[in-house]
Amino acid sequence: MIGVRLVVAVLLVLVAVTACTGWQPPESPPSAGTLTPRAETTTATSPPPTETTASPEPAPAERGELRFRRIGDFDQPVAFAVRKGDDRLYIAEQTGRLRTDDGETVIDLSGEVSTGNEQGLLGVAFHPTGRWVYLDWTDARGHTHVTEWAYDGSRATGRRDVLTQDQPYANHNGGQLAFGPDGYLYIALGDGGSAGDPQGNGQDLGTLLGKILRIDPRGKRPYAVPEDNPFVGKEGAKPEIWAYGLRNPWRFTFDRETGDLWIGDVGQNAWEEVDYQPAGSEGGENYGWNLREGDKPFRGGKGRELVDPVIVYPLKEGGNCSVIAGHVYRGEKIPWLRGHFLYGDFCAGWVKAAPVDELDQAAEVGEVAQLSSFGEGHDGELYALSLRGPLYRIEPA
Repeated sequence: MIGVRLVVAVLLVLVAVTACTGWQPPESPPSAGTLTPRAETTTATSPPPTETTASPEPAPAERGELRFRRIGDFDQPVAFAVRKGDDRLYIAEQTGRLRTDDGETVIDLSGEVSTGNEQGLLGVAFHPTGRWVYLDWTDARGHTHVTEWAYDGSRATGRRDVLTQDQPYANHNGGQLAFGPDGYLYIALGDGGSAGDPQGNGQDLGTLLGKILRIDPRGKRPYAVPEDNPFVGKEGAKPEIWAYGLRNPWRFTFDRETGDLWIGDVGQNAWEEVDYQPAGSEGGENYGWNLREGDKPFRGGKGRELVDPVIVYPLKEGGNCSVIAGHVYRGEKIPWLRGHFLYGDFCAGWVKAAPVDELDQAAEVGEVAQLSSFGEGHDGELYALSLRGPLYRIEPA
């Protein structure tokens, strides 16, 4: 976050979309396929419901229209966060700055980050108290840092690295940060890059690469490992690991109502996938990479007790290249969307919504060119970011 697929895809994107920045989120997207230019603000309409006779009882909410209203512009925005007691929206720009929607620059790492297609400033999260902010970024050598600042709403001070990880290749850096319902910090790291996970990191419990980690960044210096992490005390395993077998979990989110975890893991050559961990899990799930891509064996790999993905879709078809996991909608402004999981694809640009109990019923609800991430406000309303610059608020039409 480099292979033939990356080079070919970047050339295709540059030819097709002159405004393209050349960025590739997870894996090395855009991978294969042609990127079709999309309108920057769009309304999507589902098929109209069948007409029925009026009833004195209110009808159940029907799937309707969404509008992606452009409310701001940034320099390659890739991540979104909100802070307790603060009405502003915080946007991480891949080029190195954390900015607010009212134009303030909170932190500027633009002179320190690496600038490769899958490198830079990649993730942001605020401590549940709002007193600290955490950024995930890659330095000039391409290595990952999770760095903490004390923040009072006006100045970021007291910088310290919480966690660092050497990266063997330039791609598959992951980058997502989020505090879970338990108050711990979850960190996504890709498998280290190249193609096919040549070092076998996804299945190796002796490395942090290819994992989602769970730590307490305020427990002690540099951080504490929760005692109930699944691999604490197990010989040869890193205790920070919460889940493994991931290729490039570019974005994951927690359902604010249930605590369920949704993980978008970018595929290699054939399949994109969304993985799921229910609230109450004790951790330790193995999502299969590099024994499996999507729900199919990868290069003949086999494994026991692998957790199946809940959504799989093909690469290349329709220009698909990289899954972008979103949120389960729990807001109030779009009643029919409640309880739907939103996700999209960076290259193809579509955004889909699927009922959480009928994920095979996903329907396209909009389009965002170069969709890089989703965001969730304090009120449960959702946002979408485009690498081209726009920040969109998702609204009823």
